[in-house]
Amino acid sequence: MEGVNNFMKSGTLLRQVINKINADIDFDAMPSGHLFNGLYETMLKDLQSAGKSGEFYTPRPVTRFIVEQVNPKLGETVLDPACGTGGFLTSVIDRFTVNTTGEYKTLQRTIKGIEKKPFPYLLCVTNLIAHGIDVPDIRHDNTLRTPTTDYTVKDKVDVIVTNPPFGGAEEKVISQSVPAELRNSETADLFLVHMMALLKDGGRCGLVLPDGFLFGTGAKAAIKKNLLEECNLHTIVRLPKDVFAPYTNINTNLLFFTKGTPTKGVWYYRLEMPNGYKHFSKTRPMLDEHFQPVRDWWKNKVESDVSQFVPVEDIVAADYNLDFCGFPHDTEEILPPEQFIPQYLNEKAVLSARIEEILGRISAAMTQEDVL
Repeated sequence: MEGVNNFMKSGTLLRQVINKINADIDFDAMPSGHLFNGLYETMLKDLQSAGKSGEFYTPRPVTRFIVEQVNPKLGETVLDPACGTGGFLTSVIDRFTVNTTGEYKTLQRTIKGIEKKPFPYLLCVTNLIAHGIDVPDIRHDNTLRTPTTDYTVKDKVDVIVTNPPFGGAEEKVISQSVPAELRNSETADLFLVHMMALLKDGGRCGLVLPDGFLFGTGAKAAIKKNLLEECNLHTIVRLPKDVFAPYTNINTNLLFFTKGTPTKGVWYYRLEMPNGYKHFSKTRPMLDEHFQPVRDWWKNKVESDVSQFVPVEDIVAADYNLDFCGFPHDTEEILPPEQFIPQYLNEKAVLSARIEEILGRISAAMTQEDVL
């Protein structure tokens, strides 16, 4: 509870809530445990529209899809370096069927998380306990404080799944935890550098990043260069707008990569807004079924109206711009001045003549109506 200031005005109401939970839920019974998990997840989801608390919640269809595609195996060490309320980690836990004491112990020691802020840290620990992790290995710390050069073999992990905070900035001393050419005040960029350092060779990562990372220059371009040279960035999925509403309406993407081999090319998939939806909202949120088109495509990746393969040479030639998600791009021909000016004057004359014709017809019609 360190650092958490949470006040309940009525002790009587708190006592009634505790009594109700004790009366209705048997924590030693499997069905009741699942019931409590559902109640707790519903509470976390409600935080999504509760001011700043919303930043700690990633919609579960997003966490489940990322975990599904990264496909962690029992025995692999899984880390979320910015775990919030634990959505990614519980999505990993839910994928496993644990039948023996040995498998249970393996699961206990291979699920790890780090969270900087005290309130989501508390929520995450509770969430993991509700999902059967007796002693959650969740550190109340800032991943970005540790210099990447200090990571040892025992710090390396097999899988990273996360939605790092973005749009914020860390103090200057924090940004110095990464090599000088990769330093940036944007938290999401710093987290990506740390993730590359934390993964074992052959380790896999799935994460959420904003559009700004894809087309950013400077330190962002240097980070992308490192990513493409040290890892196989094989897939980027562009999410529809408003997936994270009301907390943010920033366009977001899911990046999937494997460390140890350089990128030869990147598959892009643009996930369209479902039929009947203009946007997602609290009452009409994104659902698991909305990921079905990209799930079907993932099994046999082919180019289409919403997917394409971009060779790494094209990305390098574009100064490491990864923004190929908005295809098809409208093409625009840039003419030299000696061609553009006559064409512009001609089009202007044609448009003016058309406007005069329409105005003349309107005026004639009005005159005729007055005569009648």
